Amino acid sequence: MSAHQYDEGHTVAGWTGFGIATVGSTVAGVGVCTVSALLIGAGLGIVAVSVLVTWALHLTGWGKPPGRRDREQWGMRVRDPSARAGHAGCVGCRLAGRGQGRGRVVEEYAVVPRESAPAGETAG
Repeated sequence: MSAHQYDEGHTVAGWTGFGIATVGSTVAGVGVCTVSALLIGAGLGIVAVSVLVTWALHLTGWGKPPGRRDREQWGMRVRDPSARAGHAGCVGCRLAGRGQGRGRVVEEYAVVPRESAPAGETAG
């Protein structure tokens, strides 16, 4: 039995993004050491690409929602069947127009008038 009772972050999207971001950070670090604005900019550009690649992989089902998942969903080669509908509480899914933001009914609240305080007294 595994020491962990849940799976967190072991996805193709996560590891691919990590790998690309590591390369970008290394390039930016070399740019800092050599005082090269070109290398620093290139490194930061690679890090930005890693964010976009990770997001795209997450939306295509190679990333999984945060939190606990069923044991059969733990493997890295398992695609997430709920990715198309969006994950609740997932910023990436909300940015793509998926998940909780769709079709949400906004509750209406009744406005209760406040009583005004007599002259010379403060309300509160």
